[in-house]
Amino acid sequence: MKAYYSDQYVLPLPSGHRFPMAKYRMLREQLALAFPALQLMEAPCASDGQLALAHSPAYVASIVGGTLDAAAQREIGFPWSHAMVERARRSVGATVAAVRSALQEGIAANLAGGTHHAYADKGSGFCVFNDVAVAARLMQAEWGRTAGRPAGVRRAHLQVAVIDLDVHQGNGSACIFQHDDSVFTLSLHGDKNFPFRKECSDLDVALADGCGDADYAVALEQALDELGHRFNPGLVIYLAGADPFEGDRLGRLKLSIDGLEARDRRVFDWCFTRRIPLAFVMAGGYGAKIEETVQIQLNTYRVALDYWQRWQNQSS
Repeated sequence: MKAYYSDQYVLPLPSGHRFPMAKYRMLREQLALAFPALQLMEAPCASDGQLALAHSPAYVASIVGGTLDAAAQREIGFPWSHAMVERARRSVGATVAAVRSALQEGIAANLAGGTHHAYADKGSGFCVFNDVAVAARLMQAEWGRTAGRPAGVRRAHLQVAVIDLDVHQGNGSACIFQHDDSVFTLSLHGDKNFPFRKECSDLDVALADGCGDADYAVALEQALDELGHRFNPGLVIYLAGADPFEGDRLGRLKLSIDGLEARDRRVFDWCFTRRIPLAFVMAGGYGAKIEETVQIQLNTYRVALDYWQRWQNQSS
């Protein structure tokens, strides 16, 4: 299974900044030890043209050139730097590469990504460019030229479902795809959590503070059932946020580590039984103990590798 990383691009953040930049390198190092069969590959860099599939050219130019005004930069939550631009490009490129790989092999991953608070014309909440939106639009364009289709696939149009299980609503993604019938956005998120002004996804499931494993599992099952009744995706992009965890500093939900692994397994199984390729990204995770965030993510990869092997056995 292919997994793409960009942790060599580290942002020069002020001392005490709450974004856990170190988790990306920790995750890659522990994946290499735990799963030697995983193909860890450096992420490519998304071009301006690719970014413009989901973002306004003026916004892309302001990020690349460092001309965004101070208020807009504060909304992103990172100070501008060349490293910020490169990391944002690579995060998008990693999701693009993961989606391409998933369409060929069933499952692939981005060790970062899930920057779902980025709108077409602005960033927010530690999100510069919306990697999921760019990747979905690019794969649809390539599919339309037939070059990106797996052998034997006859579907004329690529329909994409975004299953967003980060604890925060994917407001940027919901806005970008709000009038696009070819992309279905599903978001399970904390009702009282950021963003405090929500957008309208195709299916929003707002969860009360303190929601635990059992209630979450029921809500997820109902949401997946509704997704299956309303939409027929040829690709799923899954935001496997670690921040619904009970030990997350920003989450406000109460899922256990085992509950999060069960969540992952249900999503992978839902896609596999329908033979829908799945690309997953890590999205948020702000554990009081960074080691717990990384463990949750390692568990996601363990589940993913299990289902990736099933894909390979099926096609051999």
